[in-house]
Order: sequence, then structure tokens, then C-alpha cells
Amino acid sequence: MREGTSPDFIEAIARGFDVIRSFERSPTQTLTEVSQGAGLARPTARRVLITLEELGYVHADDGRFELTPRVLELGVSYFAGSDFWTAAVPRLRQLVEQTHESCSIAQLDGSDIVYVARVAVPKLVTLSVAVGTRFPAPQTSLGKVLLADLEPSQLDAVLAEPSRSGVDPTWKPTRAELDEVLARVRENGWAVSDQQLAPAIRSVAAPIRRGDGSVFASINVNAHAGETTIARLTDDHLPHLLRTAADLSVDHTLRARIPAAVTG
Repeated sequence: MREGTSPDFIEAIARGFDVIRSFERSPTQTLTEVSQGAGLARPTARRVLITLEELGYVHADDGRFELTPRVLELGVSYFAGSDFWTAAVPRLRQLVEQTHESCSIAQLDGSDIVYVARVAVPKLVTLSVAVGTRFPAPQTSLGKVLLADLEPSQLDAVLAEPSRSGVDPTWKPTRAELDEVLARVRENGWAVSDQQLAPAIRSVAAPIRRGDGSVFASINVNAHAGETTIARLTDDHLPHLLRTAADLSVDHTLRARIPAAVTG
């Protein structure tokens, strides 16, 4: 059993996801490559691949394996059960019209953020971002907002998890430095990131809250450092961002009060 897992942890399911994630390296792989990428013995990787093939998630051809489009169903299930993100897109579009910058919504997944909604504008870019993209949380304004809402024990557990983003961030804070930043985020109610994830990327983010006040997502305005100053982000764009975050918080609270039969 893996270190730190529950007695009820099902190792076989975890191995299946390890194999699926191994295809992040390359879309088609040999058994050996899958075995190495998933950190599994060849016989184990082979059994997992055969199982996934029979379920329709993997296609095998001449000794090479690749994922099938059915894998998308695993992510679509999340969005199908949480159509709040679809309903949030008009709010994002309005924010984009006000700021003329790309805007996104993200949630926390381990020590990473994962984008769940995004409206982009044509700009200079140094990182490719789309729904489903993940970045390490401490270096992003979206992530700082989400981390700042955690209880100390929750924060410890989250930061103990290694990032699965594959990104080597510019800023590598000590825990003391991060705690100081998160304290300012709690005080201000919003966060900025100035080229801490990657050169030329800067952003400002605000929390989206449930009816009880807890933060379940964050929304940002992000820009290219060569085009937009921090002062413009905080002086001009932040007021629009805070209003949009507040509107989305109200939207979520109201939707939560509507019976599922009505929203479905």
C-alpha cells in the first residue's frame, strides 16, 4: 500500500490512473514506456492496459498503446455535475470586456490549481492555458487566494503534496515567505502574482465564496508584464474583478438553493 493511504485505499484503481497519467509524456507508448512512466512493474502495467483496453479507454496497435477519446468522459463527468462553470462564462466574458485581458476561474487540486473556466483574448503569451490546465498553487494569484482560505492543518497537508503540473516556477518561496504572503492575501481579500510562475506573467485574483463564506474557487485577470503594469491590474482591473467575484458568489449561493430537479 502507498505511504499515507487509508486501509480502504484500492491500489488497483490508483494503478489505473497512474497508467492513464503516464500518457502525459507521449500520446503513444510501448508497454515498457508505460511501465516506466507509471512506476509499475511490466506485468502490472500490462494487466492495467488490457483492462483499460477492454473498457474502451485504451487502444492497442502493433505493440503501442494510446488513450481513446473515452478518457474525456472522466473529466466531462465533473463538469456535467457542476454546470455552474458553464453558467459562469457570461460573467467571465463581461470581465474580459471590462479589462481587455484574459480571465479564468480555478479550483484547488492538491498543491495545484486546475482551470475550470476561461475566456481568453489574443495577447502575447508565454504559457499555454486552457480548461484543465494545472499550475503549482503558491506561485499563482488564483492559488494564493485558495491557499489563504485553508486552515493551518489543511494548508500543511496540501503543501505536502508534490505538484503534478510539470512546471518549474520562477518563485520558490520558503514556508515562512509563503505564510507571510498568504497573511497579506487574507488581510486584503485578493492576491497578485508578478512573474512568480513564469517570466512575463502577472495577474490579480479574488475569491468566489459559498453561502457560508468559505472559498471554493478563485477568479483572476491575467496579463503580459510587457503590456500591463501591476498598478493597472490593482487600480483599474481589481475593482471589476471584485465585483465579478461577488456576483459569482451570489450566483452560486442562489443556485445551491434551487432544487436539483429545477437546475437539471
